[in-house]
Amino acid sequence: MSNTTHFFQCCTLLFHKRVDLAHKRIIAHFDLDTFFVSVERLNDPSLVGKPVIVGGTRERGVVSTCSYETRVFGVHSGMPMAQAMKLCPQAIVLQGTRGDYSRYSRWVTDIIAAKAPLFQKASIDEFYIDLTGMDRFFDPVQWTVDLRQEIIDATQLPISFAMASNKLVAKIGTDLAKPNSYIVIEHGKEKEFLAPLRVNKIPGIGEKAYHTLLDLGIETIGDLQNVNPVMLEQQLGKHGRDLWQRAHGISFSEVAAYHESKSISSENTFHENRSDLPFLEAEIVRLTEKIAHELRQENKMAGCVSVKIRYPNFETQQRQASIPYTFYDDELIYNAKQLFHQLYKKGQPVRLLGVKLSELTDEASQTNLFQDVQKKNELYKAIDQVKERFGKALLTKARNAKRKGEDNEMPDVS
Repeated sequence: MSNTTHFFQCCTLLFHKRVDLAHKRIIAHFDLDTFFVSVERLNDPSLVGKPVIVGGTRERGVVSTCSYETRVFGVHSGMPMAQAMKLCPQAIVLQGTRGDYSRYSRWVTDIIAAKAPLFQKASIDEFYIDLTGMDRFFDPVQWTVDLRQEIIDATQLPISFAMASNKLVAKIGTDLAKPNSYIVIEHGKEKEFLAPLRVNKIPGIGEKAYHTLLDLGIETIGDLQNVNPVMLEQQLGKHGRDLWQRAHGISFSEVAAYHESKSISSENTFHENRSDLPFLEAEIVRLTEKIAHELRQENKMAGCVSVKIRYPNFETQQRQASIPYTFYDDELIYNAKQLFHQLYKKGQPVRLLGVKLSELTDEASQTNLFQDVQKKNELYKAIDQVKERFGKALLTKARNAKRKGEDNEMPDVS
């Protein structure tokens, strides 16, 4: 028996077991509708009902988020801004306010965290909630409907959800529930629900794979369901196996519990107590650069910076500040230095300095559609590669981390 034939038989067996497995899981997927645009409209109600694009510059940027009024013209996320403006020249273009997005995202996160037994923050604007087994205590659908309404009442943000037997089907369902509504996919109905949808509705299908499928005459997920998985593997490699399962609504991905307390920190106890300000400032910069590098290595962003100072008598002081989600050295250093100067008793010797980044989230890619952020990401990626190859001592950035408005108060996004 060939490996491909064995794979086909395993897939068939797995498909027949799908319904039994599905009954064990209840997953809800929440997605804030056109999140960036919705936040901008809360800040400026005159934008309501108008075509709005949030993204980079008109010349070389790309669309990050666009309102439904622009989508009727064919505009979509990820599209070059120049193309979007040709399709919808009357659109209002905004550069975006990252701090406000972080603040509203935290607000929604806090509401969900207070209610959900187990949830995952998948990005700045989407969440998975695992309600498996909770049907013994309450109606999961009504509970989720009530939670959605609580979020809307508190934040005034439109939000949609879908409930299904797994994360994959729930995520696909949410797109159909929008705008600002919800849908429930019954257990055992996954294949039927998916069949009429365009095949590129399956998450993870890139442009190349999509056009390959179209060339094979596969336009809908139903078409894909009827394809021999052996042929699919021959055309798309190992990705074909996963794609066949996804077309049948098969996914065993778990909801990864959200841990807000996770942090990255670094501190240094000096051999001798130090009171010279340039040295202490340089140490704050060094510690922050170190943990910012670790942050990027883990592809995470931080929403909170903390600084700790310990004096020779072991008196320890700490202060923290909420910040817009970031993993950039300059932004983190700026905030860490501000905190240090707020805490430090000038002229007093210091025994220990520490810096900590917390409120970490897996959303390092959520703002990378802005042109300036794209360039900055590329810069830091290059710097990190050089550090990894030649050693961190090779690259030393300016230690004062002076920024425009440095004397202003800390940004408050709590």
